[in-house]
Amino acid sequence: MTETVGSAPARSKRAKSAANAANTASSSGELADGAGARLRVRRVHTTEGVHPYDEVTWQHRDVVMTNWRDGSINFEQRGVEYPDFWSVNAVNIVTSKYFRGAVGSEHREHSLRQLIDRVVKTYVAAGVENAYFDTDEDAVVFEHELTWMLLHQVFSFNSPVWFNVGTSSPQQVSACFILAVDDTMESILNWYREEGLIFKGGSGAGLNLSRIRSSRELLSSGGTASGPVSFMRGADASAGTIKSGGATRRAAKMVVLDVDHPDIAEFVETKAKEEAKVRVLRDAGFDMDLGGSDIVSVQYQNANNSVRVSDEFMRAVESKGDFGLRARITGEVIDEVDAEDLFGKIAQAAWECADPGIQYDGTINDWHTCPESGRISASNPCSEYMHLDNSSCNLASLNLMKFLKADGTFDGELFEKSVELVITAMDISICFADFPTEAIGDTTRRFRQLGIGYANLGALLMATGHAYDSEGGRSLAAAITSLMTGVAYRRSAELAGIVGPYEGYARNAEAHQRVMRKHSAANDEIRTLHANDAAVRTLASRAWQQGLEVGARNGWRNAQASVLAPTGTIGLMMDCDTTGIEPDLALVKFKKLVGGGSMQIVNQTVPRALSSLGYQQEQVEAIVEYVAEHGHVIDAPGLRVEHYEVFDCAMGERSISPLGHVRMMAAVQAFISGAISKTVNMPEDASVEDVKEIYFQGWKLGLKALAIYRDNCKVGQPLSVSKSSTAEKSPETVVEYRPVRKRLPKKRPSQTYSFTVGGAEGYLHAGSYPDDGLGEMFVKLGKQGSTLAGVMDAFSMSISVGLQYGIPLEFYVSKFQNLRFEPAGMTDDPDIRIATSVLDYLFRRMALDYLPYDKRAGLGVFTAAERTAQVEADYPDTSAPVSEKVDFEGLQTSVDADRKPAVEGQPDRAAGSSTELMELRLGKAADAPLCFTCGTKMRPSGSCYLCEGCGSTSGCS
Repeated sequence: MTETVGSAPARSKRAKSAANAANTASSSGELADGAGARLRVRRVHTTEGVHPYDEVTWQHRDVVMTNWRDGSINFEQRGVEYPDFWSVNAVNIVTSKYFRGAVGSEHREHSLRQLIDRVVKTYVAAGVENAYFDTDEDAVVFEHELTWMLLHQVFSFNSPVWFNVGTSSPQQVSACFILAVDDTMESILNWYREEGLIFKGGSGAGLNLSRIRSSRELLSSGGTASGPVSFMRGADASAGTIKSGGATRRAAKMVVLDVDHPDIAEFVETKAKEEAKVRVLRDAGFDMDLGGSDIVSVQYQNANNSVRVSDEFMRAVESKGDFGLRARITGEVIDEVDAEDLFGKIAQAAWECADPGIQYDGTINDWHTCPESGRISASNPCSEYMHLDNSSCNLASLNLMKFLKADGTFDGELFEKSVELVITAMDISICFADFPTEAIGDTTRRFRQLGIGYANLGALLMATGHAYDSEGGRSLAAAITSLMTGVAYRRSAELAGIVGPYEGYARNAEAHQRVMRKHSAANDEIRTLHANDAAVRTLASRAWQQGLEVGARNGWRNAQASVLAPTGTIGLMMDCDTTGIEPDLALVKFKKLVGGGSMQIVNQTVPRALSSLGYQQEQVEAIVEYVAEHGHVIDAPGLRVEHYEVFDCAMGERSISPLGHVRMMAAVQAFISGAISKTVNMPEDASVEDVKEIYFQGWKLGLKALAIYRDNCKVGQPLSVSKSSTAEKSPETVVEYRPVRKRLPKKRPSQTYSFTVGGAEGYLHAGSYPDDGLGEMFVKLGKQGSTLAGVMDAFSMSISVGLQYGIPLEFYVSKFQNLRFEPAGMTDDPDIRIATSVLDYLFRRMALDYLPYDKRAGLGVFTAAERTAQVEADYPDTSAPVSEKVDFEGLQTSVDADRKPAVEGQPDRAAGSSTELMELRLGKAADAPLCFTCGTKMRPSGSCYLCEGCGSTSGCS
């Protein structure tokens, strides 16, 4: 019998394997005895004599991905092979994004086995070639362990690995790059070139422009310098023209300027002024929406901007003192400004347009392992990778939910061994990797920066009964993060004993050891509250102590070990509910179904959390049913008020406060080599003072970088009207349905439809009242006299009588749409292309023909024309009736202003992603662009955006 991940036998096997490994070695790998020691690899997840592929049940799936905007097919590959426990979404995304070879050709990959083998075998071969393993058997075990973990979605490498490794393309494995630019025209033009090459490859880059002299300084020729902001204009145009990866989304880039640069005020206000321009142009009738035809005329929109603030500046802000701006060439102070006033300008600009973010230079360089080789002056676009100029970092992330045991505790021992295997593979990749520029390749090979991280923290905390914004949640997160980085550096020290420390270690040995001691000391300060986090911290303490001892002898193989990245596409590949360090977006989400379509479900973390909190099965079912209907837990039956906070999310009725996000970042920052990709969302009514407080607390709490977004601060975010804030509402009509039957007249209008669902043919007869809608329906399906025909006749009569007794049609539609059973699949109806069952089709068809638009919108039922118009609409401004060619602009205004859901808890219009679902529930638009690949609304992922439909991201990973 095959086993799948998450099953009791699979968990038992893993626990047994881990116990056996613990008895034979202290880790998943140990050093062989004697001179020239190499790595011995012990089995953790796998069984000797059984290949990982033989432990799972394989299925063949058809991947057909459509554009949400117009229904057109944008990707199709049939007969692909995956384990049966992989979700539809993971299968779709991996097939469309990562399978190599021309679609339809014999060279096209068609199985997950081929994809994993292509990558893993390349890594293992490089490990053998570079003398990592003690014996050939160790290499085989390493191959099996990596294969098992990838197959079971325990971890994933970042996207460039899946794109490039094992193909004829350059073996680029890094997603994050930092460039450098000096105060020469040659260097500035080379910046444009290098950035363009990186964008072309689908990655992103960041750099610091502070070496470029200001517009208040003279050139050697006697003229005045242009200043860095002027050169930003050219780079922005280049990024907007090239587009990232040849796609239609914007490039990912970060621009940093030091706070003591004389042009800092101009830099700070750059994007805020452009945002004001956008508002003027919009009011003049130009198309300034996200992706609008006229938005390209606005400058500086292709980059994230950050100010690099020093401790000296922040102390000046705190003491309300002056701060000196320094010339770039001589370093002399050429102007003094009020520090608090400049800090206020930074906060004001961020309040207006979300830029600039802040990077805390003192903290960043205090945790720098290689200060003798240069300062850390910039970051990648998502702000998680921070190291030397002209360097790169390859990432991999572990799925934390895979280490949650049945008893609700975190399996620290299994996590420890998994980290060792993953970090070893990541280091091996640098041996064969290619890089976009010679300078980046040289720096990366000399310092070997890695970025191991994790995803699904939000889901893990909820599943274990911890509120995201709680001491218990932060304690568990800190312990796990400390264990991850401690084990990664311990393995790095062990590898240094095998294949040598990184080339720049000797020069930076004292500083590197100092940072290791800082991490270890921070681990000792974790305040544990439960047996769970205490057990994890104990393992972390052991890892740091052992790592310090081994590192003192060997040095370390890697200058950097960990970051917390957005984990966008790879998070979907691993079927994660939450990305990176983020909390859950909402308690309800969309799940794609095999054969097409989707359904709204309650996150599976919710019932697991309720069980962890001690609720009985009957209580869990009642609460989950309530959440499915309302989208939140407030007033859920039987749920204690003190447990509400466990289910707080990034959006919704109970959303986590901005400081709650900052406190979580602060809890784990001391255990991350790099930084954390995350944007702190703030409500629309937040003040400039609130922004100042967030930025100031980020410094006080020891963060390395921080960015905020105030809801609705950008014109590009679609305008919306909250249901609760509508100025005028029509009086609510209470309709009382009495048990009085209203029979149809002898002669009544009717329609007869022929239909096909999944190859099954049938007929629908619908009779109407002369002036008052549907009154009866009869369905012919199956041969006369058959059981199916009889059941359908009885069902039709019961529905017809119910309609005549006053049960609204919309009630039936809400109950029967998305009901799933065979026959199901494609239909011959252009408005309903896919049905999950015959009843799903019939009642959606009845809704289209007999319900007005506002009620259908509440049920998420639209015609093809309406769906197309919905996406094409720019801004709602007038009312209009529904017709074959729908004017959705008019409809949207009417819907936003006046309508209520036809059925309590149902969304107001169709939704194609979790973000759109939350928009409908909250009655306001979320800050997220539409995916240019499939048209669905993207969701926040770290400081980037992620499309749940096709896996596209707006960032660099």
